[in-house]
Amino acid sequence: MILPVESTFPAEALDLDLIRKYSIPGPRYTSYPPATRFTTDLAPLRLEDAIADDNHPGAGPVSLYFHLPFCESRCWFCGCNTVITRRRASAAEYLDDLAREMLLTAAKMDRTRPVTQIHLGGGTPTFFPPEELRRLGGLIRGIFNIAPDCEFGVEVDPRRLTPEHVLALRDIGARRASLGVQDTNPAVQLAIHRLQPQSQNIAAFAWLRAAGFESINVDLIYGLPLQTPGSFATTVGDVLALDPDRLSVFSYAHVPWIKPAQKILEDRAPLPGPGEKLGMFAVAHSMLTASGYLDIGLDHFAKPDDELARALWAGTLHRNFQGYSTRGGASLYSFGISAISATADTYRQNAKTLPEWRAALEAGRLPVERGLRLTDEDARRRTIIMRLMCDRRLDFHALSRELGLDFTATYAAELASLDDLETDGLVHRTAGLLEVTRPGVPLLRVIAMRFDPAATGAARQHSRTI
Repeated sequence: MILPVESTFPAEALDLDLIRKYSIPGPRYTSYPPATRFTTDLAPLRLEDAIADDNHPGAGPVSLYFHLPFCESRCWFCGCNTVITRRRASAAEYLDDLAREMLLTAAKMDRTRPVTQIHLGGGTPTFFPPEELRRLGGLIRGIFNIAPDCEFGVEVDPRRLTPEHVLALRDIGARRASLGVQDTNPAVQLAIHRLQPQSQNIAAFAWLRAAGFESINVDLIYGLPLQTPGSFATTVGDVLALDPDRLSVFSYAHVPWIKPAQKILEDRAPLPGPGEKLGMFAVAHSMLTASGYLDIGLDHFAKPDDELARALWAGTLHRNFQGYSTRGGASLYSFGISAISATADTYRQNAKTLPEWRAALEAGRLPVERGLRLTDEDARRRTIIMRLMCDRRLDFHALSRELGLDFTATYAAELASLDDLETDGLVHRTAGLLEVTRPGVPLLRVIAMRFDPAATGAARQHSRTI
């Protein structure tokens, strides 16, 4: 059993000076290599063969992700791939195309492999009327082999949720929900174009709990216009009153060169500076840990009895494109515009626009726009980085056995690069072990970057680590 950092390091205030020193742009490592390494030169990658290659004897389970991109209005901070419309017929048309993509994919798969995870993301999945959600659930269960204990989660916008949506989601098997709240201050909500009274959050929680949802997560964002450490403390307090099982507290990534709509925020009010953002992160961390939530890593917090926290204790935590996960060893098959799929040695991403995605499906081919085939060295570094991100430690002897090499000799330069981090108390090294200390947990991305040869020189491609 791998004990979490909290078992050996008492809760304490964050070292903001260290965080300020090491807060640089870097990948979030929901994959390795990160999506910024994907290429549109697809022919050499043979990505169409990746699904067939994945059907080897002893292949593990499958995880399914569905990107449902529609939103009625645009939140100006949003970095997701969305389609803004109020036209409800778009949902049914999109499901027609999702069915095509599912069938094209399933024809290449071993459909007896159990599906152990399903996630509906967006956009706003609850843009889809309840009858269309039920139709989607029927398609999924009719095409794939859903395991009895499948973990089924959905992203929810409380502004677009009704009791009928909740019942439809329950009926198709969803038991986990993630609510986008971001901030409860009306002035901040007006500045980001997302008016969402706390009464809507309260109602969403009540409906989901009554329907038997087992885990509810809340998303918050710090670094938005008009936010201060004091105002964000009020938001955290409002959310704690809802008693969520998990929280994701994200640092706002201002990338207007990628998401032009974010430029609007610059005209609404000054964005908080680095010092104010650190203050917001510190107050959220302090309030959540004081309320009994465990710091899972990066921006994730969970109650001690939550499955995510239990996975941290047991050393079975994983990361995928949705963040931290409790189900590992699964091939990820994703559907819809911009969705990313992953097998043991490939990543493939769908076309990002509806017309391009739809045209590929109408031509009878998978709508892949870009991707990557991992080299053996990519795969080794993925193992190292994911162990750091999930276990907060590297066991050199175990890695040598797993990777089939002398870990300390092969990665001597990377281990030597950690000297400054060790001097500053972010990591602790012995002859056979590297451990991330309590002060180092908020900077997991920085530590992982030392094992990523491509992490430098790409500042504009990534958000800051805090």
